[in-house]
Amino acid sequence: MKKYLISFGILLAANFTQAQEYKFETVTDVEYTPVISQGRTGTCWSFSTSSFLESEILRETGKQIDLSEMYNVRHTYPVKAENYVMRQGKAQFSEGGLAHDVMNSVAKNGLVPQSVYSGLDQGEDMHNHAEMVAVLTSMLNTYIDQPSGQLSADWKDAVNAVLDVYLGAPVNEFTYEGKTYTPQSFLEMTGIDPKDYVTITSFKDQPDYSQFILNIPDNFSNGSFYNVPLEDFMATIDYALEDGYSVELDVDVSEDTFSGKAGVAVIPANPSDAKSALKSIKPEKEITPELRLQEFQNYSTTDDHLMHITGIVKDQKGNKYYKVKNSWGTSNHGNEGFVYMSEPYLKLKAISIMVHKEAVPENIAQNLSL
Repeated sequence: MKKYLISFGILLAANFTQAQEYKFETVTDVEYTPVISQGRTGTCWSFSTSSFLESEILRETGKQIDLSEMYNVRHTYPVKAENYVMRQGKAQFSEGGLAHDVMNSVAKNGLVPQSVYSGLDQGEDMHNHAEMVAVLTSMLNTYIDQPSGQLSADWKDAVNAVLDVYLGAPVNEFTYEGKTYTPQSFLEMTGIDPKDYVTITSFKDQPDYSQFILNIPDNFSNGSFYNVPLEDFMATIDYALEDGYSVELDVDVSEDTFSGKAGVAVIPANPSDAKSALKSIKPEKEITPELRLQEFQNYSTTDDHLMHITGIVKDQKGNKYYKVKNSWGTSNHGNEGFVYMSEPYLKLKAISIMVHKEAVPENIAQNLSL
């Protein structure tokens, strides 16, 4: 009986050891602005990239500026609409987009602060674009069908009028902290140069250190991506964060083991651990370039969500996680609105990253001719 009790105690201790609840410790942290919510919109691409740019402004100037996410959304919708109409509906028109769409808008239209352009009607405090997108989609489909026999000459003006109603007319001049700016002069003040940023991915079916157009639905603007080996992809993220640069991230969040509520994203080696792995440390799957490509090509990895990586943390066993700033607010979300994403999860489920070109390790930058 005594022997049985001792054995039972050892078993309990082993199970307790295997089911340790997460305890995280900061390894490195880049300056960032507060977590906010994208509301009921599909504009994570603008919220995350704006957050990324806010960290870049902090790094460059020390200024904390709350940028307008909706300013670049407002300027991107006409581009989406033209792509959809001129392709006669054989393209995607949706709320989605990518980080380079923000950079394209910034290069052309500049930046403005949130205090100048909120994209909200007076009295509103949450974004909801469902009605606006439904109205725009119906309009564009009507133009494509050409009920009058030809495409209306003023269809773009009509689209802009709808956007002005729902989001507000673009601003040309404004005052910020006692100074008068245009969107372009405000951009110059922030120190941001859109040409300084590169988008990098890693897929084994593309030549290493080449550029290609990644075929994902939200790449309506046919943005080009640098392709690097998976070890270089991860090394770039680590190098950037350790050198004071943050990282923009496009990632699949459809997995059961991604949880905003728990604030954790993992890839357990044993699928039966999917639920418990959100609460306690479990062994994770080994990720290879072959598995990464397979998951992408069979639609298990999809272009779901853009987020902002601001640091690295580790659990009590020394496992590495990336501190990823989400745009779902902080209410009922773990880790104060951040998701701690394990290294295997990021290796497998990241679609791409955007970084300042100086945040790319020198040997990799040379191979990319940056």
